[in-house]
Amino acid sequence: GGGAFLQGWAGGYPEIVKENELFERYYRELGIVPAGEWDAFMAALREPLPATLRITGYRSHAKEILHCLKEKYFRELQDLEVDGQKVEMPQSLSWYPEELAWHTNLSRKILRKSPQLEKFHQFLVSETECGNISRQEAVSMIPPLLLDVSPHHKILDMCAAPGSKTAQLIEMLHADMNVPFPKGFVIANDVDNKRCYLLVHQAKRLNSPCIMVVNHDASSIPNLQIDVDGRKEILFYDRILCDVPCSGDGTMRKNIDVWKKWTTQNSLQLHGLQLRIATRGVEQLAEGGRMVYSTCSLNPIENEAVIASLLEKSQGALELADVSSELPGLKRMPGITKWKVMLKDGQWFEEWKDVPANRQTQIRPTMFPVKDEEKLKAMNLERCLRILPHHQNTGGFFVAVLIKKSPMPWNKRQPKVHQKLPQRAGDTEVTAANSGNGSDCIIEESTLAENEESKKMQELQNSDTEQSKKEGVCGPPPSKKMKLFGFKEDPFVFLPEDDPLFLPIQKFYALDPSFPKMNLLTRTQEGKKRQLYMVSKELRNVLLNNSEKMKVINTGIKVWSRNSDGEQFGCAFRLAQEGIYTLYPFIHARIINVCIEDVKILLTQENPFLSKFSSETQKKVKDMAMGSIVLKYDPDPEKPHDLQCPIVLCGWQGKTSLRAFVPKNERLHYLRMMGVEVFKAKRKEEELENKTEEEVQHRLAQTEEGMDVEDKEHDLVTKMEAEIGEESSQSPVESSAMETENKIEDLDQSSKNANTHVSQESKDTDASNVKD
Repeated sequence: GGGAFLQGWAGGYPEIVKENELFERYYRELGIVPAGEWDAFMAALREPLPATLRITGYRSHAKEILHCLKEKYFRELQDLEVDGQKVEMPQSLSWYPEELAWHTNLSRKILRKSPQLEKFHQFLVSETECGNISRQEAVSMIPPLLLDVSPHHKILDMCAAPGSKTAQLIEMLHADMNVPFPKGFVIANDVDNKRCYLLVHQAKRLNSPCIMVVNHDASSIPNLQIDVDGRKEILFYDRILCDVPCSGDGTMRKNIDVWKKWTTQNSLQLHGLQLRIATRGVEQLAEGGRMVYSTCSLNPIENEAVIASLLEKSQGALELADVSSELPGLKRMPGITKWKVMLKDGQWFEEWKDVPANRQTQIRPTMFPVKDEEKLKAMNLERCLRILPHHQNTGGFFVAVLIKKSPMPWNKRQPKVHQKLPQRAGDTEVTAANSGNGSDCIIEESTLAENEESKKMQELQNSDTEQSKKEGVCGPPPSKKMKLFGFKEDPFVFLPEDDPLFLPIQKFYALDPSFPKMNLLTRTQEGKKRQLYMVSKELRNVLLNNSEKMKVINTGIKVWSRNSDGEQFGCAFRLAQEGIYTLYPFIHARIINVCIEDVKILLTQENPFLSKFSSETQKKVKDMAMGSIVLKYDPDPEKPHDLQCPIVLCGWQGKTSLRAFVPKNERLHYLRMMGVEVFKAKRKEEELENKTEEEVQHRLAQTEEGMDVEDKEHDLVTKMEAEIGEESSQSPVESSAMETENKIEDLDQSSKNANTHVSQESKDTDASNVKD
């Protein structure tokens, strides 16, 4: 969100001493930095990280945004001086495809100092809110690129929060904007219930019907089943992103606390968890599938040691892919094959047999390099890659790309669909370390557990599943256990075949016969259905077949909203802007093609009279019943200076007026792309600083009136990310987007719910578990 963006433009930290003697001793000894480069490496770590941003790549208007950035904003920065210092021009990242990623050395302090920069800053914040730009660390963009995603891939993102990589994966699914429902999907998981809402917030900006956010411990994420031609089969993923929790010493430039807190202990504690998560990942990977393992740590204990143990355990089922020719322009170091283990008191161990008995809980055999030269050579550990900060002015990072050749040896005897019941996270906290040679034996027991007890349970469960499938309900079971998992989500209820709700909608919008109405769902079992959401057919399959196993936090994209007095307009449901690009291909009625002048009027005026529009538009509207409409702008190639990407807006036709129902940031986005100046200069800094906490809270409370549940949830996330100093101006234009139609009856409930949704941005997470 906007606030998070701001935090990235160089934070205001108290001066911290960027020294850590143990860190230097450790990494010097391991030799991960080439000879002669040590001083450059340390100097880079002490410099603040340049802010980087990524333009969302799948929108037809990514090109327009890029054009706008380069031709307008960067041009205005060209000869800019602030305090006698020439402002450095932003640069594109040479290795990121199609110039869609940029880095800039502008700090937050500078951004406040000149109106041109202020304008650029507002652009960044507002476009981030719309999902057109993501502020993301450069190195964190690498894993999704190396995952090699196609739109038909089933993807699992195991440790997904806060979600910038997840957003990249969603974009890749929608590479072709003309396909509203790609066959692939992303299941984004995170162990932390609160952080799951950051994922929801990130995914919402991209308006995709192909993403589901779930909340499990990645090291024991359950096997899911899908229905394949009437047979139940285990779901194996084509692509898995395994970006594990790590010590985060690659993020020292951004998370300055790491300087103080760094010790070898963090890595020793995380190694087992990282290996368990990676193991669980490869178990669920389809044969021929690809898994990317990554950390923002430089430490071989969390990196090569995990990969080597995984390869050794896999007995040839896995191999490292050679990606040295991918992402040309990215400077990288090959993985290492020799390393040692150090305790936090500085004591080194070369091999497992040297570790004294009293240390054998802290240090595990899987942490040591493979001794056998033949075996080591066959592993090709040099195919891993390590990014060093001083090579390209980035954070530090590690990536390994694994390909699965055959089933894992311990899954060979696994019956096709038999599963043990999903265990509580606690039951699986058996460390790989308990068996000297990795976790084979543990996994054998769990996959082959065939005792009568579990059979009975399985039968009971199946009968439940059948029952709830008939009703089309995929809610979590009403079990006491749910309390452990934080906020209790509403169930997902698919619209029954014969729901009378649907007929008037189908008639009013003349929906195409191919419209997949089976994929419509609501979040209520009783009472009036207020919102209709939509998921892809493949996600519907997942939801219906796994309701007892999965803790689903969110899925589906809102396509229709109930209109309180809509009945009198022939249809009780109006179109929702966030779902319009998905829905539009199926709509055959109530579409008005508008020219660029009309679009400008719609986006700048609150409730303009029909007489303000072009005569063509007035003609079309005359024959149309009042109510929800689609406004479509198609670019004219004859007029290259006009906006060159199509726009679809939701609108409302009244008796004498025509208005667009589009959220504020999206309005600003379209106006900017059309070259309309939308910059509002800030009031004096002092005024802002004098506002008391109380006033700010009061203002926020006011702006929340009349929003629907999602807007409130979104607002709370934004609030949790934003600094109090940010303006929350409510101009009349945007309040129409927040429509007061959504009655306030939901609000009390939703604000209670939404509060539990919200977590502090990942700033609070301890340095021992840093994720970008």
